[in-house]
Amino acid sequence: MDQPPTRILIADDHALVRHGLRMILETEPDLTVVAEAGDGAEAIEVATRSGIDVDLAILDIAMPRMTGLQAAREISRRAPGIRLLMLSMYDNEQYLFEALKAGACGYVLKSVADRDLLEACRAAMRGEPFLYPGAITCLIRDYLQRHQHGEPIPDTVLTPREEEIVKLIAEGHSSKQIADLLVISVKTVERHRANILAKLGLRDRLELTRHAIRAGLIEP
Repeated sequence: MDQPPTRILIADDHALVRHGLRMILETEPDLTVVAEAGDGAEAIEVATRSGIDVDLAILDIAMPRMTGLQAAREISRRAPGIRLLMLSMYDNEQYLFEALKAGACGYVLKSVADRDLLEACRAAMRGEPFLYPGAITCLIRDYLQRHQHGEPIPDTVLTPREEEIVKLIAEGHSSKQIADLLVISVKTVERHRANILAKLGLRDRLELTRHAIRAGLIEP
């Protein structure tokens, strides 16, 4: 049975941008725009009110009244099941880190939205991060700076099997691919993943990848 399309909220203070994003998204049968908002406050209202089911919110970082970052934090708190993508004109390291801290699983530059947005939406719904190449460089640079300042690398609390799964996740394998490689069920992979996140106090694949680099499981 086919999966129902991902229901998307677009929040941007420019109607033309919203129209352009809607045109990109609605060419795809697995994606549908169910709501729009013109600022962060409206995005929160639409995302959390009854009557409209939203799977994914695409939020412009710079909006009047309430920014996309503020909206992302509030939506994460009030509707944690909604995936979040940030949209920005700015290739800005601070915005990137704030977006990730706010709960976003992806950061898409407006200048290449026609190229990256569809892939970012699908990655978000798979529970995977989407970052443009410069953003990955920022994360690695941040890790190196922390390392140079002598931040301790914690002793591992993971079992060998859990370390194996962290490495595969950080290398970009899906749960299905990991299950096939290790000859276990997808459900078992997901259970290991949940245990790993709980043990390490981490939230998502991005943070797991950073842990894997620190622990020497993969090369930066």
